[in-house]
Amino acid sequence: MFSIRTMNKISAKGLDLFSPDTYSVGDEEENCDAIVVRSAKLHDLEFPDTLKAIARAGAGVNNIPIDRCSSEGVVVFNTPGANANSVKELVIAGLMLSARQVHQGLSWTRENAKNPDLAALVEKEKNRFAGTEIMGKTLGVVGLGAIGVMVSNAAVALGMRVIGFDPYISVESAWGLSQFIERAESLDGLLGQADYVTIHVPLSDSTKGMINAEAIGQMKSGARLLNFARGGLVDNSAVKDALDSGALSCYITDFPDAEVADHPLVLGVPHLGASTEEAEENCAIMAVKQLKDFLEHGTIHNSVNFPDCHLRNAGRRRILIANRNIPNMVGQITTILAQHSINILDLLNRHRGDLAYNIIDIDGDISDDVVAQLGRVDGVIFARTIPPQA
Repeated sequence: MFSIRTMNKISAKGLDLFSPDTYSVGDEEENCDAIVVRSAKLHDLEFPDTLKAIARAGAGVNNIPIDRCSSEGVVVFNTPGANANSVKELVIAGLMLSARQVHQGLSWTRENAKNPDLAALVEKEKNRFAGTEIMGKTLGVVGLGAIGVMVSNAAVALGMRVIGFDPYISVESAWGLSQFIERAESLDGLLGQADYVTIHVPLSDSTKGMINAEAIGQMKSGARLLNFARGGLVDNSAVKDALDSGALSCYITDFPDAEVADHPLVLGVPHLGASTEEAEENCAIMAVKQLKDFLEHGTIHNSVNFPDCHLRNAGRRRILIANRNIPNMVGQITTILAQHSINILDLLNRHRGDLAYNIIDIDGDISDDVVAQLGRVDGVIFARTIPPQA
């Protein structure tokens, strides 16, 4: 029986995939094997010794202490792409709002709702809220992951010229990208051409504050900036100065804070990018499936700290070993198995940075003492077994 602790409200369509015969699920599970989380901050949470994995029902993992998880052998999963359509639709809405003064017009209408001459007043005042069309304008997309690709393709369908920049674009993303997307050789090259700039990169030490005064200085005068990725990607002080000077026409963000939220040219959306019923369901389903595959088969897919690793389960006893990526680890592991006359039927070793992960299928069984011996090898982070699957 596996114990799963839930943090935040997780969609029942995901949690229902945990069979009650195999899993105990709830928000009070203490000695849990895994955690399913959305936005709860885990940095100060003391992990039980039983914890094997954390699944984030969403893409960002800045609420999870990744380095600590890696050192303690906790595999961290996220769900890239599961909420992509939800975010894409809000980005497109943001594009429209930034081009047309709909928000300002709606506010004006509400303020004048009780005026008996409202219909006539509308015709007199509507020019105050004139905007521009997005067709034929240039959209710069920074980051071509799942969301960036979908935004790019949707913008092309709306008649925009789209320029994308992502030096680390994956093969999967490249396959999904419209042939009409132009490639920028540098971020500066993109910023200098775009009427609209939308950001879709993860927040890290290297991307924090990437849209700063220098970057804004590369943008076309009066450009519009959209941020539906992470608040820390944008230097709010620089954006505020640019709005005041006219260097930027407006800033649409899903991460408003006190520094810019009350600026008349800022539209602060209260973090609604993935707040749709469909996105929450998709993220929960994907997170649960990844946890089940790991706990039941040792498979790793969409981990942010361990390598992807999949070996078809042929119904044999399986050994799972995580270790530091240092020389002779596989040799030491296989030597111990040979010393105990344990025959290896299949073995898969993958590494990611400083970490490596092994799936080893064996003929017959293995004692707890041998598993403990494997765990004591210098550099091994964890060693556990999975019983033969029916």
